[in-house]
Amino acid sequence: MFLTGLVLAAGASTRLGEAKQLLPYRGRTLLDATLDLARSCGFDQLLVTLGGAAAAIRDQVDLTGCQIVENPAFSTGCGSSVSTAARAVHARADALVLLLGDQPGVRVADVRRVATATTPLAVCRYANGLGHPFRFDQKVLPELYDLHGDKAVWKLLHSGRHPVTEVPADGPVPVDVDTRADYERLLAGDV
Repeated sequence: MFLTGLVLAAGASTRLGEAKQLLPYRGRTLLDATLDLARSCGFDQLLVTLGGAAAAIRDQVDLTGCQIVENPAFSTGCGSSVSTAARAVHARADALVLLLGDQPGVRVADVRRVATATTPLAVCRYANGLGHPFRFDQKVLPELYDLHGDKAVWKLLHSGRHPVTEVPADGPVPVDVDTRADYERLLAGDV
């Protein structure tokens, strides 16, 4: 199976007030930690979307092994990043696995279980709800081309147009850093 991983890192971090991708985390940046996780998953292709703070990210983050996808419309929401990146997915890809660049607490084992789901869509089912990573079968990729706004992938997931596998994952949904309080929770070990 040929798998493409996608790390969303194009956001402008408006709620936080500074580039969250570059926040210090375990001796590196938050995005470095997430990319280390993504590299550990063994994807055949690894895409990273950049937009807000792209120049600083290129200067400060190790992007080795990543194919950069620039999203000029990053300020319109993460749907534009997914839409832009979906067009860069390798033609041989059987599936696309979506990760958030500000969520380093996702476990490799959970990514691998989601990646091997056999339905068109898959998502992790944590103790307190659904969360990333998501998996999109190759047949669903064309629907990603028209996504826009925030929560676009959630709308597709809940649309009822495709069967969805909820892959069991231990513990709560890993911290997704959007605010200073989220970042503090992450630093406190509430991953």
